[in-house]
Amino acid sequence: MSFDGIVTRAVTHELTTKLVGGRISKVYQPSDTEIVLYIRSQGQNHKLYISAHPAYPRFQFTESPADHPKEPPMFCMLLRKHIEGSFIQAVRQVGMERIVQIDIRGVNELGDEVLRRLSIEILGRTSNVILLDLETNRIMDALRRVPYSVSKVRPVLPGRDYEYPPAQEKLDPFAVDETTFLSGFDYLAGRLDKQLVNRFLGLGPLIAKEIVFRAGIGERKNLWNAFHQLIEEFRNHQYQATRVEAEGKHYFYATRLTHLAGEHLHFESMSECLESFYYGKADRDRVRGQTLDLIKRLTNEREKNEKKIEILRKEVAESDLVEEERIKGELLTTYMHEIQRGDSFVRLANYYDPEEKQIEIQLDPLLSPSENAQRYYKRYNKRKASKKYNLEQIAIAGDENQYLESVLVLLENSSLKEVEQIREELEEEGWVRTQRRPNRKKKEKPNPISMYAKDGTLILVGKNNKQNDYLTHQLAHNSDTWLHTKDIPGSHVVIRSKEISEETLLEAATLAAYYSKARESSQVPVDYVTIKHVKKPAGARPGFVIYENQQTLYVTPDENTIREMVKRTKPKAN
Repeated sequence: MSFDGIVTRAVTHELTTKLVGGRISKVYQPSDTEIVLYIRSQGQNHKLYISAHPAYPRFQFTESPADHPKEPPMFCMLLRKHIEGSFIQAVRQVGMERIVQIDIRGVNELGDEVLRRLSIEILGRTSNVILLDLETNRIMDALRRVPYSVSKVRPVLPGRDYEYPPAQEKLDPFAVDETTFLSGFDYLAGRLDKQLVNRFLGLGPLIAKEIVFRAGIGERKNLWNAFHQLIEEFRNHQYQATRVEAEGKHYFYATRLTHLAGEHLHFESMSECLESFYYGKADRDRVRGQTLDLIKRLTNEREKNEKKIEILRKEVAESDLVEEERIKGELLTTYMHEIQRGDSFVRLANYYDPEEKQIEIQLDPLLSPSENAQRYYKRYNKRKASKKYNLEQIAIAGDENQYLESVLVLLENSSLKEVEQIREELEEEGWVRTQRRPNRKKKEKPNPISMYAKDGTLILVGKNNKQNDYLTHQLAHNSDTWLHTKDIPGSHVVIRSKEISEETLLEAATLAAYYSKARESSQVPVDYVTIKHVKKPAGARPGFVIYENQQTLYVTPDENTIREMVKRTKPKAN
């Protein structure tokens, strides 16, 4: 993984320079794998984000907004009791491991000084955040408890003595000399990058490949020179936070990755780099886990409708023969005097044909000529009614699929709070069964999210259909500008201003494209029009509108632009 011992060292250095002596003012736990600490230090406010997510474990400074649950989990309440209001004494990395300790000094209920330690372990699937009593080295609790049934080697439970994860028998890269370094390789076996990872603590595959690449092909000493140069930079905390996109994959590290050919982005700090790399990943993963049932149900309904539409279209194509039934009935009525009961067929001149070619009409010998004519009229009326019904059902199924597609897109871009509103909407629309919720509270107003353009103009975004309806038909003014991706499911976006700059219009269009099904596309068409030209048809489903007099512009969704807009706060009045 990219988050190896070197990256841990880089982020730890950032924390040490900014947090030591700081006071922990607030503690939040957005989910069962995340902790957020608000810290006042050196005259500034910092927000430390810690994740023990099995796929995205990390710790960093962040500026992104986080969910603050109204009812904090037990571990969050424990942290608030024991470290909120306390001061950070030290931040240190354990050797070159991906373990960081934050020592905290506070007072207990009796006013006595107490020492706590927050141990952050970035260990993949076993990542954790553990609160210790520093004086006894006992575990007070952990973000993720590990019972004996899961690990007999290292259970993590309240009251147990804290033990480090099993040590790796590797060399410290900061303590090795040239002779020891060069003598430890099997040069005939190749894969020197893999050997580097296996021999030295804290070196992940990414930096190992970079060292081998910088060494090139030649004398063995070149490998030492490349290794030594980078290690000295890291020893002196000379980091170059870098994010790279190469061959469709994304990477990050604490130095330049010259072995990767692709787009290189450089950041002022490792935290900014991590913020850019992980932006939205864990949130989307967490929401996806909470919405699997909805996604499966809606996807199944959409597929059923697609099959239904296919069958109905075939029936409509067959019913196009309906006019032939009417013609046969009229010809039998016209030439009834030429037909005898008992005839099984008759050939008549078709006066609807320009050449009046004869047409053969099958008859029921047991019926009179008049009854045979009525039989064809009945077939005509039945097929005509069937075609009309089938076309209506095709339109209904198409509308349903359009709605289902919009909900599926909105689920991808929603927070857990917004997912709950989507679930309520689906219950009201009859797509899912109404759930019984304990202590069900009054439904919250579907408030859209607020963002600000560079010039301070307020831009509102609906994150589900209830928010879309409320934003477009109640909150927005007639003179506001409304935006939506053209013929693509997505969010409603409104610019709250009579006069808007071209830059603000492009920012709002980028939001509309990003919060749509076309998020990963380029040159996405976005329609924009004043609100007065946007209408909701009577009886239409939530989020559905029609509009006219629109104009269209094309934008490419950019995650960096969205992230900057999310960070912006309301501009101060002069």
